[in-house]
Amino acid sequence: MTKQILITGANGQLGNELQQLMEEYPAFCFFPTDVDTLDLSQQSQIADFIETNSIEYVINCAAYTAVDKAEEDTEACFRVNRDCVRNLANAAAGKAKIIHISTDYVFDGKNTIPYKETDPVNPQSVYGQSKLDGERILLTLGHPAIIIRTSWLYSAFGNNFVKTMLRLGHERERLNVVADQFGTPTYAADLAECILKIITFCETHQRFPAGIYHYSNEGVCSWYDFALKIHQLAGIDTCKIIPVATSEYPVKAMRPIYSVLDKTMIKTTFGLTIPHWEDSLSRCISSLSRRS
Repeated sequence: MTKQILITGANGQLGNELQQLMEEYPAFCFFPTDVDTLDLSQQSQIADFIETNSIEYVINCAAYTAVDKAEEDTEACFRVNRDCVRNLANAAAGKAKIIHISTDYVFDGKNTIPYKETDPVNPQSVYGQSKLDGERILLTLGHPAIIIRTSWLYSAFGNNFVKTMLRLGHERERLNVVADQFGTPTYAADLAECILKIITFCETHQRFPAGIYHYSNEGVCSWYDFALKIHQLAGIDTCKIIPVATSEYPVKAMRPIYSVLDKTMIKTTFGLTIPHWEDSLSRCISSLSRRS
C-alpha cells in the first residue's frame, strides 16, 4: 500500500533534493509543500491537509536558517523553528510520524571529540536556541518523532557555501576563509536519501525508532579545507584562498568552533553507510557542472 508523505519546506536545499528522489521510491506518494501551499503557522490548515491526504509521515525541512539575521529577527526565527514545529506536531498527533531536521548549532562547539546525541546542549546563537526549542517541543509532546541533527548543509539547489565559493572563485583573486572552525560538510542529496531509507526501514520492520540522531558525511575539515577542495574539484586555480582566524572574520552569530557529529547511532539503528564528504562534494560539483 502506498505511503503518503508530506514534505514541508520543499523549496529549500533538502526539500529539493528529496524531490529529485521521488521517482526512485514508487511505494511512496509525496506531497511537497512550502509556505505558499501550506502555512505552518496555521495548525488547523496543517491538520486539514494531513487528514485530507491521509498523510502517514511528515518530513519537516521547513526552517529559518539565516543564522546572522536571526540575531535581530528573533521573533521570526522562533516562530518558524519553534512555534511552527509545535503546530506541526499537534496537527500530526495520532495520524502521522514526524522526521524533523535540526542542527549542530544546539552545541557550544567546545568539544574535542565528535558530539554524541546524549551530549549536553548549549546553543550560542538565536538560531541554535530556536532549533533546540523545536527539538524539545517534539520530545515533550511525545508524538512519534525522529530528530536528525545535521551540519554544514550544501546542495546543487539554493544558497550555500559551495555555490558561494564557486562564484567568488571566478570573481576574485583572493578569498579569506576561516581555518579554525571544524566540522563536516553534509551533501543534502545524501541526507535526503538517508531520510527515505529510514522510512523504508520503518515500513519494512514495522517500527519507528523515535529519538535524536546525528547525520553528516564522514570525515572532518575546516571551512578553509572545504574551500580548497571545492576549488580543486572545480578546477579553479586563479583565486588564492587565505586561511584566517574566526576573530578576523566577525559575524553577528557565534559559530561552534568544533561541531563534528558522531553518527554511530544512525548507522547502527538503520543500517546506513555514509559517504565521505570529499566524495559527496565531487558528486555535487559534477551535478552543478551538468546544470550550467
